[in-house]
Amino acid sequence: MRDLGAGFHYLLKGQRWVARHGKQYGFGLIPGLITLVLYVAALVALATWGEDAVSWSTPFADDWSSPWQGLFRGFLVVVLFVLAVLLAVLTFTAVTLLIGQPFYENLSEKVDRDVSPDGTAPESGLPLWRELWISARDSLRILVRAALWAVLLFALGFVPFVGQTVIPVIGFFVTGFFLTEELTAVALQRRGVELRPRLALLRSRRALVWGFGTPLAVAFVVPFVAVFLMPGAVAGATLMARELLGEETPDGDEEPEEETVPGELGT
Repeated sequence: MRDLGAGFHYLLKGQRWVARHGKQYGFGLIPGLITLVLYVAALVALATWGEDAVSWSTPFADDWSSPWQGLFRGFLVVVLFVLAVLLAVLTFTAVTLLIGQPFYENLSEKVDRDVSPDGTAPESGLPLWRELWISARDSLRILVRAALWAVLLFALGFVPFVGQTVIPVIGFFVTGFFLTEELTAVALQRRGVELRPRLALLRSRRALVWGFGTPLAVAFVVPFVAVFLMPGAVAGATLMARELLGEETPDGDEEPEEETVPGELGT
């Protein structure tokens, strides 16, 4: 229970950090806004042409009598849209982090410098293209894991009573874990921590991870909310990554440092 509270505290600390550093917050909103526009466009397209796509893919139902044809295809349209929304929720963070890799690397480094006793931040030393490749590769691996969980939980959702009560709660905890992995990866990749060790590190403190990620997963159900919480989530994940690795961080809420214009990435 103590770790659950500590995880939630890191989520709040991250939001407070970006609130005190307004320029960094505005800078960190850009990737989320780009991703939101892309996802909304995709969901609108699915809502517009989803019925046609289902009809095209189920020619065997063309001769079914009413109302069975309409019920069957209507059910498939609903399932398709629900799966699309679930996939959007699961992948929103990964896609936003991929699009915003330079933005969030810059933000995470500034958090590290702000709270580090010596005012420094770890650097990967890798070129940007290499960092993007590693991020995309690891995000795809996480997405496969998350998709397998999503399919399992979706199937269990049809179990009477349990599917409507217990399974959604488990789903938020699972989503919260994967969200936290994606967010802490920004700081951990700069420290040279590969995917498997990252997952092992997070599993060793599951309650801390759930305390941070599960409330975020609930909020991220609405992608528009996710856009505004993302910069603070990256900041909070950086602070939590420092604890996971046992790095020294001053206790309490840090006083804001003098603002610098974040126009130069990597500074």
